[in-house]
Amino acid sequence: MTEKILIIDDDVDTLKLVGLMLQKQGYDISAASNGMQGLAKALEERPSLILLDVMMPDMDGYEVTRRLRKNPATVDIPILMFTAKTQLDDKVTGFEAGADDYLTKPTHPNELQAHVKSLLSRAAKKDSADVVEASPPVNEKKGYVVGVISARGGLGVTSVAANLAAGLFSRTQGDVILAELIPGQGTLGIDLGAPNQKGLTELLQGTVAEITREKVESFIMHHISGLKLFLASENPRDVALVGQVQNYEVIVSRLATMARFIVLDLGNSLPLFAQRVLPMCNERIVVVEGVPGSIQHTRMLIDEMANLQIDRSSISVILNHRIRTDAQMQLSQAQEMLGHSIAATLTPAPEAFIQATRMQMPAVLSQPTNITCRQLLTLADSILEREKLR
Repeated sequence: MTEKILIIDDDVDTLKLVGLMLQKQGYDISAASNGMQGLAKALEERPSLILLDVMMPDMDGYEVTRRLRKNPATVDIPILMFTAKTQLDDKVTGFEAGADDYLTKPTHPNELQAHVKSLLSRAAKKDSADVVEASPPVNEKKGYVVGVISARGGLGVTSVAANLAAGLFSRTQGDVILAELIPGQGTLGIDLGAPNQKGLTELLQGTVAEITREKVESFIMHHISGLKLFLASENPRDVALVGQVQNYEVIVSRLATMARFIVLDLGNSLPLFAQRVLPMCNERIVVVEGVPGSIQHTRMLIDEMANLQIDRSSISVILNHRIRTDAQMQLSQAQEMLGHSIAATLTPAPEAFIQATRMQMPAVLSQPTNITCRQLLTLADSILEREKLR
């Protein structure tokens, strides 16, 4: 993957010149013309390196650096300060604010490239060392990991994940972990009577090396249903942590050693963390609605998953009819448009799911004879068969 460098400088000529120099070296370049814009881009894009000017009118580079270092989502991004200031005190201030390296203007292209390569190399070695240190022992037994995802929001990913996990527990009476992985968008805590769960947020805010098996286990709660829950917070601000990709990889690797089945609610779309987690799953379930837009969007999602070297045969599509309407496509029509087989079709059952929420239980456990719940139990049975064959 091409390394991205974010240049933050109010001088347009510098942005163009430095950007062009680095672009010729094969880097992906992003630019911001002031401090606030730079902070926003850093949070959104998670660049591999930030090249930061000190003297800017709205917010100087020192303050930008301090804010980057205070945010868990950007705390580890290397920062190369690039300025006309040459005084020793100015450099000391930069390092105290959190800069990793310092260059004065004007600089020779070779000098700039050398500093950029050095910082990127050091960051890569640190990340590699952290992952090695935090990786679980190779002899730990791995559970069967199922990732549930959709191309767009509002298609019932969380409901499918929760009831699939409940179905697996119902069939096996063994350890099943249900994990929400989108911080700030947690809903299961409220629905299942366990709000204000902060475990995922805390693990994403910390370092990779801190994500021990014991720490992850301390954030798993035992629900009255028999399921083990690892839940996301409800605070919308926490969604900024979704960029902590390496933390996600270690969290999932830890969870995989703690139960026979681990069902992951991966939310919607295909953020970078999901691109890393999906290949770690034994199988993937994609939820789609029977309308043209959803199906077209889902077809693109499956194609992108295949580009991640994920076998299409390990992707099961669930056609979720959430409301009763004649506008929903028939199974054969949906399959033809999707270009992928559909493993199951779920019948609309809003009343059953509303009642289940009132009881703070997954519908599969509270109303197992409901037709939709029976369909979900059948899906759980098929996963059990595949788990036995692995």
